[in-house]
Amino acid sequence: MPKSKNTQLTRSSNKDVDDFLRKVELTPRPVPSARRGRLIFGMDATASREPMWDQACHIQSEMFSETATHGGLDVQLCFYRGFREFYASKWVSAASELHRLMSSTRCAGGLTQISRLLDQTIRETKKSPVNALVFVGDAMEEDVDRLSDKAGQLGLNGVPAFMFHEGYNPVAERAFREIATLSGGAYCRFDSSSAKQLRDLLAAVAVFAAGGRKALENFSSRRRGVAGQLTHQINRKKT
Repeated sequence: MPKSKNTQLTRSSNKDVDDFLRKVELTPRPVPSARRGRLIFGMDATASREPMWDQACHIQSEMFSETATHGGLDVQLCFYRGFREFYASKWVSAASELHRLMSSTRCAGGLTQISRLLDQTIRETKKSPVNALVFVGDAMEEDVDRLSDKAGQLGLNGVPAFMFHEGYNPVAERAFREIATLSGGAYCRFDSSSAKQLRDLLAAVAVFAAGGRKALENFSSRRRGVAGQLTHQINRKKT
């Protein structure tokens, strides 16, 4: 009996998650200092993203709780929506602050503005180093070459972009992979029906931003499922 399309998509998604987490573990990071980790959390807030926005609003606290033992984490929320509307929040250091910002935001129809997110990340890291950019989106409607140039600038500034792709848009996949590669980050396509999967991915990158590779290894050893796959991968590299 032929395999169902849903089964094939689920297996593909799981492989992407596994590949993503492996790349996170391999991503170089400067030696940790007393400074708190800094993470830019970018989201597509156009109309199609509303269900995932609501999920992310409730699970973002994981990023802060998992990084508390590594000196903490400062997050800047950035999103675009509507007609050329782009927003960058102040830097926040608590889940309650980020939740307030996200819960007061409503998605609105519009085109993607990933270029502006990359510009914002470049500006911020020139003021004070940013450890990572996380982006969650499902579409791309911009010039790939321009995005690639800005992703390369992120790479030169030592800011890896971790691109979380909801769904199966091939145009978005191509662009997101290119941004991840040129910045030194990683790409992952995730199952939009699984809040736990997104929660673990966000937490993994937050731990990386705050504490580096060793902290990420310890984190993965305590988690089952998606994040737990890191344990085997790290141990395999040591053999």
